[in-house]
Amino acid sequence: MKRYLPVARQHFLAALASTSVVVKSICAVVLLLYLLSFAVDTVFALGVTPGFLFPPNFWVWTLATHCVAETHLWDVGLSLATVVAAGRLLEPLWGALELLIFFAVVNISVGLLGALAYLLSYVALFDLSYLFTVRIHGMLGFLGGVLVALKQTMGDRTVLKIPQVRMKVVPMLLLLLLAVLRLTTLIASNVLASYGFGVLSSWIYLRFYQRHSRGRGDMSDHFAFATFFPEILQPVVGLLANLVHSLLVKVKVCRKTVKRYDVGAPSSITISLPGTDPQDAERRRQLALKALNERLKRVEDQSAWPSMEEDEEEDSMKADDPLLPEKSRDTLTAGKAANQESSLITFEDAPSQL
Repeated sequence: MKRYLPVARQHFLAALASTSVVVKSICAVVLLLYLLSFAVDTVFALGVTPGFLFPPNFWVWTLATHCVAETHLWDVGLSLATVVAAGRLLEPLWGALELLIFFAVVNISVGLLGALAYLLSYVALFDLSYLFTVRIHGMLGFLGGVLVALKQTMGDRTVLKIPQVRMKVVPMLLLLLLAVLRLTTLIASNVLASYGFGVLSSWIYLRFYQRHSRGRGDMSDHFAFATFFPEILQPVVGLLANLVHSLLVKVKVCRKTVKRYDVGAPSSITISLPGTDPQDAERRRQLALKALNERLKRVEDQSAWPSMEEDEEEDSMKADDPLLPEKSRDTLTAGKAANQESSLITFEDAPSQL
């Protein structure tokens, strides 16, 4: 184990060096606050405490600071790995500013939704521990957001070969694992709440609100909410998700999906959705047609390939008689062909005439 630590450290530093100042700054703040936690209770001062977030206390700054407050070394390592992975995989696609916006949106949403969930738990159970004992902190919410973003950008990539696990199922697999650990009381409830609300808030932001060159949001089918669940549950989840979306559209929280029909397209009618790239779809179609044409051409070439038996026979005859002139070789070849033809013809005695 010790011999792998220098290699891991070297790879981590190399990855960190290739990221922007945004990623470096977040990592530096996480390390600084971890060192400060030995002297001060940083989780109490910077983490989200549901009873202190709402009136009359209004500790609203904790919505922005809870994500960088850690008290354990392994939590610090997970936080740094999450931020660096986002910098390496998402920042080249989005840019440093958009990554910072995504970081802020997900973490603020995790703190706010988590506090509301614990407030509702207190209303239902009248247990003050939900208000003043729970601390929401750490990067687990942002980890869920990064996994959702990777599902959007590289969902078909295989992350494990045995058993085969694709990137698109990783967010829900980890959520299921955390739920099982919570049922066995191995982890606290704030861990599951942070990750779950991170997955939910990041999907909502990427699905409906993220701005990019193609418009706003990503309305493609492979990023629908139902795709987070197994195929057997997707029809039911899709129906419920559509009902919720229709309700949110009516209260003007979400915008209605806009479809643009291009009836002047040369091949067929094309439909453009916000967040989808028609040029990418056309490029994939052209690649598929090219591969199909190459395969058909290969089949035609194989079927039209001339028989090489006669040429091989002539070459062997030339090799056996290298001193014969060309005309003699042609004569021998013609004679041999005549003998083969005559051997195939049989004559029968004609019947006697009456």
